[in-house]
Amino acid sequence: MTDETETRGTAAWHGRIEHIRGTELRTGTAQTSGMRRFEAISGTTVGSRRLWMGRTHVPPATGSGDHHHGEAETAIYVVSGHPVFVFAEGEREVRVQTGPGDYVFVPPYVPHREENPSRDEEAVVVIARSTQEGIVVNLPSLWATRPQDG
Repeated sequence: MTDETETRGTAAWHGRIEHIRGTELRTGTAQTSGMRRFEAISGTTVGSRRLWMGRTHVPPATGSGDHHHGEAETAIYVVSGHPVFVFAEGEREVRVQTGPGDYVFVPPYVPHREENPSRDEEAVVVIARSTQEGIVVNLPSLWATRPQDG
C-alpha cells in the first residue's frame, strides 16, 4: 500500500525532534499592547508547518489591547495568575475568569483581550495556535468588524 499518507509518514519517521529551552524563547513575534508574547514553536524557530506555540505574560493590573488571531484557532493553558479573557457578545462584554490549570479556546477571528486584575501577580499562559506563524491583528475595539474579502 503506497499512497500519499504512507509516503508522508515515512518522511516524518526520519525527522528530527527540536528542543527549545524556556530560556530561549523569541520575543520577535507580533505583539499587542499590555502583554508580552514569547515564541517557542513556529515555522521560524523549528520549521513547523501547522502549529505555533508560545507563552504570554500580562503584568499585574494590566490589560492587553483588543486583538484577534485571524484564521488561527487558539488554545490557552493558564500557568499562573488569574487572567480574565474578554470578548463581545452582541452589545455586551463577556468576561471569562480563569486560574492555574484552566484551558480556554478562542475561535478564529474572535476579537478579545486579556486582563490581569491582580495587583501583585503576573499572569502567564501557554498558547498553541493552528497556524505556523503567530497571527496577531490589533484592533481599536472588541466591536471592530472583519474586513470584507476582496
